[in-house]
Amino acid sequence: MRVSRIVPKSFNISAARAAALSILLPMTCAHAALGGAIDTGSSGSAGAPVTLLNGVVVMRTSVDAGGTTINEYASNTGEIFAYTWQGPTMPDLPALLGAYDASYVAGNAVERASSSDLHDSRVVQPDVVVESGGQMRSYVGRAWLPGALPAGVTPDQLP
Repeated sequence: MRVSRIVPKSFNISAARAAALSILLPMTCAHAALGGAIDTGSSGSAGAPVTLLNGVVVMRTSVDAGGTTINEYASNTGEIFAYTWQGPTMPDLPALLGAYDASYVAGNAVERASSSDLHDSRVVQPDVVVESGGQMRSYVGRAWLPGALPAGVTPDQLP
């Protein structure tokens, strides 16, 4: 008895990946980037926004495809000024940083050249600050826009 192939020879593996991604991508959480506007609706794995610090800050929590919890912080006007994360994988920093990613990359290159620490980094640029650390399967970090922090709010106040 001959068993036929389940996958035809002509089946393109990249087509299979594309099909899988088209199914999985809507299930991942979508974030606006730093400086963008918070989505006040509940979508995908993102929770409903909650207010903190007497209504000055709006926080939305989601879990990315890698299982990392990402907290998104916006002012009461809706502008995203910070992110924090904790989990088994690093979040997609270029997506979270948006227009500030180039500034972070430039600062990170300088920081890496002068530091021998492989597990933690702190990049301080005039427009963005990114602190990240941890070891495999245990990452933690935060990123914020110093100029966009609401009056009286410090990064240390963000849960």
